[in-house]
Amino acid sequence: MAKGLRGFLWTMLLLFCALQELGSWAMHTAVEGPGLGEPGDPALLAGGRVKRGWVWNQFFVVEEYTGTEPLYVGKIHSDSDEGDGSIKYTISGEGAGTIFLIDEITGDIHATERLDREQKTFYTLRAQARDRQTDQLLEPESEFIIKVQDINDSEPRFLEGPYIGSVAELSPIGTSVMQVMASDADDPTYGSSARVVYSVLEGEQHFTVDSKTGVIRTAVADLDRETQDRYEVVIRATDMAGQLGGLSGSTTVTIVVTDVNDNPPRFPQKMYQFSIVETAPVGTAIGRVKAEDSDVGENTDMTYQVKDEEGVEMFKVTTDSNTQEAVITVQKPLDYESKKVHTVVVEALNKFVDPRFVDLGTFRDQTIVRVSVLDVDEPPEFRPPSNLMEVQEDAHVGSVVGVVTALDPDTANHPVRYAIDRSTDAERIFDIDAKTGAIVTGKVLDRETAGWHNITVLAMEADNHSQVSRASLRIRILDVNDNPPELATPYEAAVCEDAKPGQLIQTISVVDRDEPQSGHRFYFTLAPEATNNHHFSLLDIQDNTAAVHTQRVGFNRQEQDVYLLPILVVDSGPPALSSTGTLTIRVCGCDSNGAIQSCNSTAYVVSATLSPGALIALLVCVLILVVLVLLILTLKRHHKSHLTSEDDEDMRDNVIKYNDEGGGEQDTEAYDMSALRSLYDFSEIKAGDGGGGPGEGGPGRNPASELHALPQWVQSPDLDFSVFRDYICRKVEQADEDLSVPPYDSFQTYAFEGSDSPVPSLSSINTWSSGSEQDFSYLGGWGPRFRQLAALYAGRRGEEDSEES
Repeated sequence: MAKGLRGFLWTMLLLFCALQELGSWAMHTAVEGPGLGEPGDPALLAGGRVKRGWVWNQFFVVEEYTGTEPLYVGKIHSDSDEGDGSIKYTISGEGAGTIFLIDEITGDIHATERLDREQKTFYTLRAQARDRQTDQLLEPESEFIIKVQDINDSEPRFLEGPYIGSVAELSPIGTSVMQVMASDADDPTYGSSARVVYSVLEGEQHFTVDSKTGVIRTAVADLDRETQDRYEVVIRATDMAGQLGGLSGSTTVTIVVTDVNDNPPRFPQKMYQFSIVETAPVGTAIGRVKAEDSDVGENTDMTYQVKDEEGVEMFKVTTDSNTQEAVITVQKPLDYESKKVHTVVVEALNKFVDPRFVDLGTFRDQTIVRVSVLDVDEPPEFRPPSNLMEVQEDAHVGSVVGVVTALDPDTANHPVRYAIDRSTDAERIFDIDAKTGAIVTGKVLDRETAGWHNITVLAMEADNHSQVSRASLRIRILDVNDNPPELATPYEAAVCEDAKPGQLIQTISVVDRDEPQSGHRFYFTLAPEATNNHHFSLLDIQDNTAAVHTQRVGFNRQEQDVYLLPILVVDSGPPALSSTGTLTIRVCGCDSNGAIQSCNSTAYVVSATLSPGALIALLVCVLILVVLVLLILTLKRHHKSHLTSEDDEDMRDNVIKYNDEGGGEQDTEAYDMSALRSLYDFSEIKAGDGGGGPGEGGPGRNPASELHALPQWVQSPDLDFSVFRDYICRKVEQADEDLSVPPYDSFQTYAFEGSDSPVPSLSSINTWSSGSEQDFSYLGGWGPRFRQLAALYAGRRGEEDSEES
């Protein structure tokens, strides 16, 4: 059917072109120049020829020609052509020689290729007429156009797809959704090939489309997003204004139904049940409930509230913005003993209500939340919760300050015991009766030392001390008048020698550690011992101060330079307490203006600052003192190190050996005293194996031949032996105190005994009796200092006994 329609269209088109060509044979245009319709070319008119011109029709070629023979386009002809073949026609330009061919003799133009107007609508060419013999131009070259004539060969197309539109649910009929537009590549100026009309192929039950503009509109008013939130509508575009034979194209339009707040919130259940312990702190979450809403987006945003009075007082409802849940929390402490079950009415309502749908009903819903309170063993509670007590500071030890009361809130009502947290009363100033809760004083109170005491009282169940409650108690110590008033400072005043009677010399005030509720009131008088005073007077100013004035003319500091004025101060009580203070008044010399110059031969006014020179001098003196101290410390340390090196010298290097006793104390010529004083200058005299006495060496042996005799000397009454005595004592103390040093087999002897020595000489050099005749066992009883010597002599005696045996 399509091929038959296309052939019919070709036949009609060819017939139209033929009629158009026959009707235009009479159109002639005079050639007057290089171009068609322009002045003549001088080269052509030089021979005096008659003006000639081109003769042709307007050229058209039908697109999409499918015939086997070349398609005739038209004919170019010169009015000078006599038909004898002497003129040769040629063309040049777009498609010349390829798409378009010309018969050189007749001037007929044919199209050899299939043309498409949608690709190229016209071709521009130039025509030439030449003499076949001379190849000269007979006519000026002229430009002509071959137009491609359109046929309806392109269907409408939706170039902007895919299309997605939206419309709110419950929109009225005729609400514009969106616009679609199809494009047709055919020539809109020729026929109806590009005239497009629109229609709905699918979805016409809910939507319509404007046939001319392509605007899609709603066809019903009950679009419900909750029922169907998306529609696929097929729109068709047909050219030829929808007439028979027109081409068409289609597209699918997706229409999304958007939400409006047309559904109220609804609780899935009409009652919810939760439980919570009675000790749950305020702010504890009990549970969550949620109302469902079929809408989406912000139309589901809702708020929750408590509707009943009881629930508002005990519980609080907040909205979780992320989950849109109602969070129920504790707003006041719960008490199982007071109420075991609470009923709360919770209401949910939309946050954003669309006034267009108010007639659909109330956009809110309610549910009941039942909260069960669970019983727990609670600690005692203090009643009433007063935390302030008062007591007089003169209260006796054991006086009752106040009574605290705590009760077990549980149904069992266990007995309560009381105690004081001693970390808050470390000095145990207060005690408490464990059973009654009576707080009594444990020590004497003094408001002036501590006017307030903060203690913590503990209340616990008698049979379960883990259930403890704490209460902070503030105890204020009330003041009593137990401190006498005193002068504010040890007042000292000065009076000029030429002072006149009635001259004010000092204003005095007092202090009192007490703080009476009515305020202080002090009274001033001269003490009884100052009743005979005729020099000064005291005036009570009635504002807790008093003024001292002179009573006589002039004072003489040569006669008396200091006056002591006793002043009696009494407070207002009760009871009234008093004290006596002394005002020291010095007589001073003054200048003519009354300025004090000196008191007691000492300048009364001293400059409070020092000059820069004085400060520098003071700093220099301090620096010198520091240097001297450092120097003294350095010298003492050096001297101490020298003595230490001498004391630490090994005793084995100071052994002095001798085999004769010397000449005795009467020998003063043979002994050099300087040798004994220079203890470290003794050189050890080496000898052979000499014995200690004549018994060992035989009578013929001379000890002097082996050892040099030690010098003998006689003690002089004016010699000082303290140096040697101190040295010996220091060595002995060092040996006795240092237990880590073993005793060396060495000893040091001296050629003198010292003054008033009760021990006779121990030397055996001058003893002519044999060693066996002497008993040295008594040396062991002289103490640890002679233990080595006793062992030495005891060993020698044992050797002699063995030799004799």
